[in-house]
Amino acid sequence: MAKFKIATPGPAVGNTAGGPYGYELEGLAGVDAEIVEGPTDEAGFIAFAQDADAIYGKGMRLSKKVIDSLPAKCRAIVLGSVGVDSVDVAAATARGLPVTNCPDTFIEEVADHAMTLLLSTFRRVIEQDKMVREGRWREGRPALLQIPRLMGQTLGLIAFGHVARAVAKRAKAFGLRVIAYDPFIEELVMVEHGVLPVTLEEVLSQSDFVSMHAPATPEAEGMLMEKHFKLMKKTAIFINTGRGPTVQEPALIKALEEKWIAYAGLDVLEIEPPGNNNPLLSMDNVILSAHTASASARFDPARKRHVGRELSLVLSGKWPMSCVNPAVLMTSDLRRWQPVSMERGPNS
Repeated sequence: MAKFKIATPGPAVGNTAGGPYGYELEGLAGVDAEIVEGPTDEAGFIAFAQDADAIYGKGMRLSKKVIDSLPAKCRAIVLGSVGVDSVDVAAATARGLPVTNCPDTFIEEVADHAMTLLLSTFRRVIEQDKMVREGRWREGRPALLQIPRLMGQTLGLIAFGHVARAVAKRAKAFGLRVIAYDPFIEELVMVEHGVLPVTLEEVLSQSDFVSMHAPATPEAEGMLMEKHFKLMKKTAIFINTGRGPTVQEPALIKALEEKWIAYAGLDVLEIEPPGNNNPLLSMDNVILSAHTASASARFDPARKRHVGRELSLVLSGKWPMSCVNPAVLMTSDLRRWQPVSMERGPNS
C-alpha cells in the first residue's frame, strides 16, 4: 500500500501513456502515492475519501457537504480544468483547503478558437459554404458586400484573463481596436497589452464584436441579461468561449431573434449538451461548437501532467503552483518553495 492515497471519483478517461493515470503519474514520480478510484455519488464518495491525502477532482461536483467531510490530513483538491465551478471553493477556503486548476495549459487553443468564431461569424462562413453547396454561387458576393471591412473595427473583451489577453494579441494582428472590462484586473495591465480599459456599458455599446471570457463564478453567473444585449449595436457579433452560465441564454436568444444583435459564435451553452428544443440549434445567425475550444492533441497530456505535478508538490509538503484560493496557503502546513513570485498567492 502506498504512503499517500489520492482519491478520485470515477475511472480514468483517455490516458494512454503508461496506462490509466499514466500522465498524472509522470508528475508523481518519486512520491509514494497511488490514485484510487471511488464512487461518483456524494454519499459513496464521502465514505470512500475518509482516508484521502488529496483529492483529484473529476466526474462529480465537490459540494460543501463533500468538502466538510474530508479528513484533516487531506492537503488539497486538484483539478485538471481551467474552470473551478465543479468545486465549492468557498467551502474549501473555509476549511483551509487549497484548490488548484490548470490556468495556462490551453490558453492558445481557446484564443485561436475565439478568433475562429469571430472570423467565421463575421465573414458568414457557414452561410457562404451553404450557398455553394446549394448551387447559389452568385449569391455569395452580394451577401458579403453588406458587411464592412474587418480592419478598424472594435473588439470588446469581458474579463481580461490569460485567454482574453491572447485573443487581444491575435485581434491586433487583424487591425482591430481592442477594449476590455474587468473589475478584478488593474487597468495598467490592460494598457500594457495595448488594450483600453472601459466600463461594461462601454464594451457593449462601442464594440462590433463582444467576446465573453468571464469564469463561472457566483459573481459572473447570469451577468449578461436582456438589458445588456439591448446596449449592443444591431450589427454586433457576440462570441462566448468562456462559460455558458455567465449568459442568460433566453436573453441571448431573444436578442438574436429580434435582431438586437446580428450574429453569435458560441462554444459554450447554459446547458450542455443542449436539448433538441434549444432555439439556437436552428438559427442561421449562430455558429456553434461543442465546448471544444480547448481541444488539441496537447490537451489531455498537458493538463494531466500538470495535475500530477500539483499533487506531487502538495504531498511533498509544498505550495502548489496554481492555487485559486491562495489566502489559505499562508495558514496551511504547506511551505513556500518558489524562489521568485509565481504571480499567484499571498506573496506575489
